[in-house]
Parts: sequence; C-alpha cells; structure tokens
Amino acid sequence: MIGEKLGELHGKITGQRVLPAEGGRPRVETSVELSGTVMEAEITLMGTYWSTVRADGSLYGECPWQGVIMTKDGEVGIWGASGVGKFTGDGTGVSFRGPLYFQITSQKLARLNQVCTIYEWEVAGNGDADLSLWEWN
Repeated sequence: MIGEKLGELHGKITGQRVLPAEGGRPRVETSVELSGTVMEAEITLMGTYWSTVRADGSLYGECPWQGVIMTKDGEVGIWGASGVGKFTGDGTGVSFRGPLYFQITSQKLARLNQVCTIYEWEVAGNGDADLSLWEWN
C-alpha cells in the first residue's frame, strides 16, 4: 500500500549517451540533476541510469547505485533504483515507475534507509524532469 508522500524534486536531464545494444535492443544512459524537498529537508539528487526498449515497446531501466543525494547541510548518501516505463509521445519524453532505495547518514533522512520508496519519474521532451517519492508500507 502506498504510504506517506515523502517529497518532490524537479530538474533537468544533464546528458545522454547511447550504450552498446544488448540482444539487439537499444540502450541509453541518462544523467539527471534534481532539487527539492524530501521529508522537509532540502536536497539535491544526481544520478545516472540506463534504460532499454523491451520487445513489447515498454521500457526497463536501472540506476545501479549510481545516484548521489546531498542535503543543503552537506550530508551525502547514495541511491539505487529500477523501474518500468513508456515513451510519452513528447519526443524523447518518458514516464517510469518503480522502487528506489537510499543509503544515507543524515539524521534528518535516516528513515529513508529503512523503507522501500516508490517513485513516479516524468521526463518531458525538452529534458525537464519531475520525481515524486512515496513510502511503500
């Protein structure tokens, strides 16, 4: 069951590159930088994930612990995620859903280490990106 909404972040895609195909399917690596509030703490979130088009046209992607979370106070942690998605029809825009996990030493955000966070990831064709996070109970 979806629990408490933990936060929202907004930002931009900062880079993309094409990776070698796997099984004849294209793969793209995407880097992002977002800022916003999570559990009332101002944070910056950076990360790089890869995604691939599956046989049915849907997308699958992972950020294998290639994400950094930084609080305004300078506390740092890491994050990892996976998810399924689709193209939105807005150029290269995509929409993903999935679980996201944190490892962070921040006392303000320590609860994130103990929960499965679920996300909604929306990227517009111009590279604007929005991330919403909830606790999964």
